[in-house]
Amino acid sequence: MAARTKTSKDRPSYRCTECGWQTAKWLGRCPECQAWGTVEEYGAPAVRTTAPGRVTTSALPIGQVDGRQATARSTGVPELDRVLGGGLVPGAVVLVAGEPGVGKSTLLLDVAAKAADAEHRTLYVTGEESASQVRLRADRIGAIDDHLYLAAETDLSAVLGHLDAVKPALLILDSVQTVASPEIDGAPGGMAQVREVAGALIRASKERGMSTLLVGHVTKDGAIAGPRLLEHLVDVVLHFEGDRHARLRLVRGVKNRYGATDEVGCFELHDEGITGLADPSGLFLTRRDEPVPGTCLTVTLEGRRPLVAEVQALTVDSQIPSPRRTTSGLETSRVSMMLAVLEQRGRISALGKRDIYSATVGGVKLSEPAADLAVALALASAASDTPLPKNLVAIGEVGLAGEVRRVTGVQRRLAEAHRLGFTHALVPGDPGKIPPGMKVLEVADIGEALRVLPRSRRPQAPREQEERR
Repeated sequence: MAARTKTSKDRPSYRCTECGWQTAKWLGRCPECQAWGTVEEYGAPAVRTTAPGRVTTSALPIGQVDGRQATARSTGVPELDRVLGGGLVPGAVVLVAGEPGVGKSTLLLDVAAKAADAEHRTLYVTGEESASQVRLRADRIGAIDDHLYLAAETDLSAVLGHLDAVKPALLILDSVQTVASPEIDGAPGGMAQVREVAGALIRASKERGMSTLLVGHVTKDGAIAGPRLLEHLVDVVLHFEGDRHARLRLVRGVKNRYGATDEVGCFELHDEGITGLADPSGLFLTRRDEPVPGTCLTVTLEGRRPLVAEVQALTVDSQIPSPRRTTSGLETSRVSMMLAVLEQRGRISALGKRDIYSATVGGVKLSEPAADLAVALALASAASDTPLPKNLVAIGEVGLAGEVRRVTGVQRRLAEAHRLGFTHALVPGDPGKIPPGMKVLEVADIGEALRVLPRSRRPQAPREQEERR
């Protein structure tokens, strides 16, 4: 009698309790999520086929679909509305991620209070704090409203029960990594749990027409913790950025199905909470009566918003064989490149053996190439101990050949500088429409840009020194 072969139903099957990865044999370590001891045996699922079922709503021509159901409602925070594209759309799910202590919970608690009214209740669910702790923060920032409901839960079924009891128009969950489903194996925050919790809340949001704000943790590298599927499932992904030692906070849109992703919201974090900054350029400037050597102003673009920022540089005689190069708010590689261009193309030899410190004011980070010209002029001004002319801004990218290249949004940058009272600007060629009353000097290379320094104090190259002798 021939031996009976094992069918797929008889073979044991194994699954990772963290991420759900399946295999036909046992492994000590899951190759998908790299977790140890999480692969366990379970019954192999039977092969099923999906039969056509009853549709919930009939398909319509796209021109007959009612678009009024997707009208955004303001959150009460204009800077957040700017990033969201006008406000929160009913049924939209927004993921807000950021480092610990950056101000996520403070901002969302303020949004919860301002968005709540008699017709639109707000439910704030906290899984990281107790209800009394959140109440203390609400008292401090003034986020108290009769239509704002608060619950401290870490069980997904309890959260869904609160939705049935309160029937909110806005749900805020802080955070998605702290809530777990009892039907899924694994600890809260694991891949399988995060996927299940996010999927259940997204389904509830779409069915009820309820807007949802989910707080997400980040890893050491700044990426959103959990499976990448979470970012694909939600409608909007916002990154909350900012240095904990500075007052400025930026909310940057990474993904937005209802608006543009090049908008940035600016906030100021203080003892009384967090407030939006409609005009944040004042945080990045130092008000002084007379210009100081080693300072230069530029206009950077954060998304589509122009911000005037100040670059500072300081050079001193080095006491060690290898001079220091220290930067804060600037990319070290860009500063090193500007030093090489100034020495080779600008004929400035006073920088090679000196300690050089460069920084920005107010905690702003300048990473775009449009700040190259301002960095180069600040370094040259510090080397010669000569201040640049007052009310001057410098905009442009500097290449290795010393040329000043065009950058995007020059007209918007000049308009912002003119609005704040700056009267002179150094820009690349062909800047476009110039604001009335503003004097713009077009420069082609770094040599022309250095001519704005006073002649008597300008750093001289060795060849020029020999000619004067």
